[in-house]
Amino acid sequence: MNYEQQYASKKVTIEELAAAIRSGWCCVTDAAASVPVPVLEAIGRRCEAGQLGGLRFHSLLDLQPVPNLSMPGHITPVSWFSSKLNRAAVNRGEGDIMPCYYRDMPSLFRDYIHVDAFLTVVSPMDEDGYFSAGVTGSFSAALFEKAEHVYLQVNANMPRTVTAPKVHISQVAALCECDSPMPLAPPAELDELSRTIGGYIAQEVPDGATLQLGIGTIPEAVGLALKDKHDLGIHTELLPDSMIELIESGAVTNMRKPIHRGKTVCTFTYGSERLYRFVADNPDVEILPVDYVNDPAVIAQHPDFISVNGGLEVDFYGQVCAESLGTRHVSGTGGQSDYVRGATQSKGGKSFIAFPSTAAGGTVSRIRPTLSPGALVSTSKNDVDWIATEYGLAKLRGKTLSQRTRALIAIAHPKFREELTAQAKAMNILI
Repeated sequence: MNYEQQYASKKVTIEELAAAIRSGWCCVTDAAASVPVPVLEAIGRRCEAGQLGGLRFHSLLDLQPVPNLSMPGHITPVSWFSSKLNRAAVNRGEGDIMPCYYRDMPSLFRDYIHVDAFLTVVSPMDEDGYFSAGVTGSFSAALFEKAEHVYLQVNANMPRTVTAPKVHISQVAALCECDSPMPLAPPAELDELSRTIGGYIAQEVPDGATLQLGIGTIPEAVGLALKDKHDLGIHTELLPDSMIELIESGAVTNMRKPIHRGKTVCTFTYGSERLYRFVADNPDVEILPVDYVNDPAVIAQHPDFISVNGGLEVDFYGQVCAESLGTRHVSGTGGQSDYVRGATQSKGGKSFIAFPSTAAGGTVSRIRPTLSPGALVSTSKNDVDWIATEYGLAKLRGKTLSQRTRALIAIAHPKFREELTAQAKAMNILI
């Protein structure tokens, strides 16, 4: 059969595709826009009807609500980096967690996990029989190789991108067509606090720097504060709208990068319709697998690499928690450690962990003597570089415990500084 005939022979309805899933299977989706929501909804309906059980569903940053993907006895979700949708299941005791760095996800799937089904969204087939993974590099290439069965939702709204992983029709078990709208990120609502923190960090960014900006309003604020810079480059996990603005403003040229010169590099993108139009068939945007993009050795090849990520709290030692509130699950490590290590190994590079100085309506200091009981360490004390709040920047790398503590107290909310100082003295830290 030619490619069109193969396509026709494998084309099924959404319900028929869901019917191919068997009880006890391990199923996997990739990040954000690659999640085939209509197919997962159909699988959930089969579970509700008692037709499926014992499924394990591995997911990364699922952003769209999918009913019934957490059903004890039927589906156990496994979070590799939680959104608000699956963290609730984890905290109810109905979901599991995979501890990992984002850069290691492809090798973990290849080496440790039997994958029965990989379900993903792709752009329409080209004349050579290939489907593009579109706006997601991530670990899709590894799953196209590893999964026993590859199931596709072919979506005309998914942008075809030049370098994203591809899968051939001959590798596909079944496909359905459904032109779902692309998931859109809500516009960043930047408050004065985010702009202040973003401004502090922007002052530390030299012309010619290469950028990674994480998820959240503060990284967005940093991006928007850099429009007066020159010859910036982009090598990032997530490509957000703020970076598109930097490109279109002329601040980003990518011409000083030692590798991928002239190219914007990321492993996935999620944002507005404008962003999706920008990356479609754009040869200057390279969407590549995460085990390459997030490799600290690759990141470190860029001089003056600037990494900006968020956190929930930091202790006097510099340990950063970005994924739990005590023992309560919030998210995963993701790529934070990848970029902290890559940036600090870069010549002239800097890594920033940024967050407001307080939480819970100003009643709790995020700068603490020790992390909350049960809090997970996302960035270790040995890797941490800069901490940023609305009260300034604290350089921790190369500083002693006593020096770190003083620097952190100086950027804590003023109403907590006296108490923090007293606690540090009681711990015999301030020398």
